[in-house]
Amino acid sequence: MPRTTGSAELPARRRATMADVAERAGVSRTLVSLIFSGKPGASAETRDRVLQAAEDLAYHPDRAAQLLARGRSRTLGVVTDVKQTFQAEMIGTVYDAAEAAGYEVLLSASGPTRDERKSVEALLSHRCEGLILFNPLSGSTYLRSVADRAVLTVVGRKVQAANTVRSADGKGIRQSVDHLVALGHRAIVHIDGGEHAVSIDRRRAYVASMRKHGLDEHIRVIPGAHDEAAGASGARILLGEPRLPTAVLAGNDRSALGLMDELNKGGVDVPGDVSIVGYDDSPLSSLFRIDLTTVRQDSAELARKALEFTVTRLEDPESDVFETVIEPRLVVRGTTGHPRVLDTVHL
Repeated sequence: MPRTTGSAELPARRRATMADVAERAGVSRTLVSLIFSGKPGASAETRDRVLQAAEDLAYHPDRAAQLLARGRSRTLGVVTDVKQTFQAEMIGTVYDAAEAAGYEVLLSASGPTRDERKSVEALLSHRCEGLILFNPLSGSTYLRSVADRAVLTVVGRKVQAANTVRSADGKGIRQSVDHLVALGHRAIVHIDGGEHAVSIDRRRAYVASMRKHGLDEHIRVIPGAHDEAAGASGARILLGEPRLPTAVLAGNDRSALGLMDELNKGGVDVPGDVSIVGYDDSPLSSLFRIDLTTVRQDSAELARKALEFTVTRLEDPESDVFETVIEPRLVVRGTTGHPRVLDTVHL
């Protein structure tokens, strides 16, 4: 006959423990542990009784504790700037791919009010064994130190000792400049995205592409950032000058949207007076009233590769770091067209 079981109820709000299950089933805690670990040593009748006791008490094994006891957390940390819609798009894919691979994901945000290093260190303190960083701003020395403590994958730039997943940003910019030049544009301005590694690559590609087309005298970079305020600020600079360029290449879609809004307020027609190209192909870009010509990055593929590389190195610590470059594609919509004149637009 089964041994007498313990109390049917637990004090309010207290989570059931393995000891509670053992008491209710009338067995030892060690035997309960064996059953939940899937190890032999218990009869079918005892196993059923323990599982029923667990169900009655709403007990769920502490998976994290079990993994830590074996030296693994199977938890990945992701650091992102939640204000960047392109990064937000990648997070959903990371979660889905991580779940399929048997990993949990912890998300930590960085931004103007929170230092990126604090976000990274917080994830490491939670025993994340792998980290995925989207376009990190931290220096290479610090990132290499992170790679010494966890498997590190960086999306957007190359870091020694870390997996790298990035888009061929230079190619995307070249496609944009080629498109504008083919339409007849010469005075093409670039509002850049600041000192991010991605922004630097795009700025260099813009300069190189303009030179390739013999447009050295038209090269102009307005310092900016990857947000609407930077695009609006760039627009105000241009509106305050005697002549407008015929086209502007923005650092990303958010900057392009700020640029469009401010130009429209100033009575400038897009693309009649000024053509605009963004970068990222964010969800807003395809809306009818925006219809932004932009460069599409495959956010889902970038995220899948980042997760794949991280998990592969966790499962095989002897494997080398991985690197892949995803090809972008220019998506032509309604914000680009032939210039009314071939050099400048007069205000």
